[in-house]
Amino acid sequence: MNAREEILSRLKPTVPGPAAIGADALLIAPERPFVDATALEEGFVAKLSLPSIAATHDRIDTLADLPAAILRYCIEQGLPPALYLPPDARLSGCDWSPFAVHEAAATEEPVVLAVARCGIAETGSLVFETAPDAPMLPNFVALHHIVLLEADRIVAHLEEATLPGPQPRAHYWVTGVSGTTDIEGTYVRGAHGPRFLHVILVRAALPRR
Repeated sequence: MNAREEILSRLKPTVPGPAAIGADALLIAPERPFVDATALEEGFVAKLSLPSIAATHDRIDTLADLPAAILRYCIEQGLPPALYLPPDARLSGCDWSPFAVHEAAATEEPVVLAVARCGIAETGSLVFETAPDAPMLPNFVALHHIVLLEADRIVAHLEEATLPGPQPRAHYWVTGVSGTTDIEGTYVRGAHGPRFLHVILVRAALPRR
């Protein structure tokens, strides 16, 4: 062995290092985590409660119960009864008289309501569509993002998020509240979007668009 070969031999580990062990583990592990298909709602809610997602949730039976659920959340959070409502015709039949309803969302709008297209039990993600009655921007300027989700529109895995029917021109996914550690290595919530996420699961199906 010459000097060059001796030097190079010292650079090669004689036993698998952490990277090799990690790569082997990835190959052994299942590509998709197990999700109990018989308990999608509970699995989704469990993901919401993880510190990495930091969301809260509530459950209602019908769409008519939505204003009371939002008012309850505002009281618990010490917020005035005011919110931005998307121009979704399905919401117009609700009694919003306890609220000051905003038709446009300002920067740092205290409370914004949105309707999710579906939820994903694997990750606790919410999928939103863009449409004239579902504008995207308000969902990123809110301090408190309240999301209405049909319980039967929770799917198990990421690749199952596409739903039947007309597809939106674009859609976007949200997993938990906005956060960053870019500021002196300290975790800061709401740095790039909502600081609080509250999901309201409705058991009755919403009218189709």
